[in-house]
Amino acid sequence: MEATQWAERGQILQPELADPAQAGCIGVARLGSVHLENGGFSVWVQVRGSSWVEAREGRFQLQRGEWIALERDSRPLVQSDRHGLCIGLSLGSDVLRALGRLSDVTLYAGRGRLARHDLRIILRQWRDTATRMPAADIGQLRPLLLQLAGVQRELAARVPRCPGRSRTRKRQVFGRLQRARLYLEGNSDRIVRISELAELTSFSSWYFSKTFLSLYDESPQAAAARLRIERAAELLENTSMMIGEVAAACGFDNCCSFARAFRARFGVPASRYRQGARAPAPEAANTPLRRSALRTGT
Repeated sequence: MEATQWAERGQILQPELADPAQAGCIGVARLGSVHLENGGFSVWVQVRGSSWVEAREGRFQLQRGEWIALERDSRPLVQSDRHGLCIGLSLGSDVLRALGRLSDVTLYAGRGRLARHDLRIILRQWRDTATRMPAADIGQLRPLLLQLAGVQRELAARVPRCPGRSRTRKRQVFGRLQRARLYLEGNSDRIVRISELAELTSFSSWYFSKTFLSLYDESPQAAAARLRIERAAELLENTSMMIGEVAAACGFDNCCSFARAFRARFGVPASRYRQGARAPAPEAANTPLRRSALRTGT
């Protein structure tokens, strides 16, 4: 990728990193799309509107202020809505190694939300970096990379809990587990088998399950079930789908099993949860029903 590239107004781009030492800035806006088939580790930040990201780890929707980081072989397809602006940074393996040597930090697969001031800083640093492409070196990239690493500080705090005799090994294990966790989020519309996650991380099913539990304090099965129910709650809040359709969209075989799982998670039936979520008054979030649902969901 020899310069900053933009995809907008329905344009489709397929940039790639020809050199593993390279880095590239990518912008996606106004119905544009980018397919990074042969790129490096990538980080995407939604500045306004929304975008869909399809990758090996699954399918994700990014809203304003959200970010997602994907591994080198993820091959993400990023598509912006008509009002969206999504900025991306693709990093070759040499760039990531140089960052680790300079600052002793690592970027990991995952997703999350940015504070407003962090979003402004990253946008400004991304623009500064983009104006220097393709001549930007690791020193010029460092402020942006350190800011992105700072956003992941809560993730990185879990690294010492990973098995391994060296910090490098712990980081490797954590990176694989983070990718598996992201895979669960990206496939919350179905039941994910442990064998799929183990294959993705190149661990045995036994080792993967044990390490996942010790790292995240919940089993892969429990995490998958929680994510599916949380997805159902989002669909109830943001769509007009019937409850049976929501259950099917979240991988439940029948409405009865969905109803039991939803009530166990939120403390109220799905129908009452939807009523509380859509209450017209601004103070609806403080009603007894909504407070109960929110308390149970934490």
